Amino acid sequence: MSKTVIILPTYNEANNLPVLAAELWALQIPELSILVVDDNSPDGTGEIADELAQRRSGDLHVIHQPEKAGLGRAYVAGFRWAMDQSADYIIQMDSDFSHSPPHILQMLEEVQNVDLVVGSRYVTGGRVDEHWSFGRYLLSWWANAVYTKIILNLKVKDATSGFKCWRATAIQQINLDSIKSNGYSFQFEMAYLAERLGFRIVEIPIYFEDRRIGRSKMTIPVKVEAIFRAWEIRWRYRNLRNTNPPSNATTN
Repeated sequence: MSKTVIILPTYNEANNLPVLAAELWALQIPELSILVVDDNSPDGTGEIADELAQRRSGDLHVIHQPEKAGLGRAYVAGFRWAMDQSADYIIQMDSDFSHSPPHILQMLEEVQNVDLVVGSRYVTGGRVDEHWSFGRYLLSWWANAVYTKIILNLKVKDATSGFKCWRATAIQQINLDSIKSNGYSFQFEMAYLAERLGFRIVEIPIYFEDRRIGRSKMTIPVKVEAIFRAWEIRWRYRNLRNTNPPSNATTN
């Protein structure tokens, strides 16, 4: 039976984590493991994760980062753990309910025929929270529809999506040591690598809800890193070549 690992990077998600874990288990996905990668949260998220792991031994696991290392480092640690556990499918998602758990069931269906499923706000049927300000929507639209397309020539419509389902065999083809992005830009670095390596990609529409509890992690330094990181990604991977014809790399 296929094994699925859901990676939850956390920083100050003490109120969200127990509820989210319960909703993920309620999906009744066979052979599901939840991995919490906590970034040394001062609000006790790590301790709550440990309590959940004790109550659901074998179903939930915890990696404690010794310091606030950032989103990219958390996911790289999670990917490595999942592959060590012989996962077949690896899901990345936010821990604040921006990503609705029921979408995972469709992702797991779609990934049977592709290498990567992207939960997309910007394909037909996808949408964002009605409470988003115009400025926030404009920034997100510009990053996906203009900036990353011009600099990185990305085909995916939601390059900054943090809701993805990977085949573990696809992750194994990526040199995780090469990943330098650590914030918002981590998402489009991974999307860029997936396209450059010729992975079969499909985007499914999702509703992106504003976080229910807590504060956004989208700080000014994270935004600034994303602006400059796109150019650095293009230069660093300039010699990376597709292994499949580009026309077969992305389907929407």
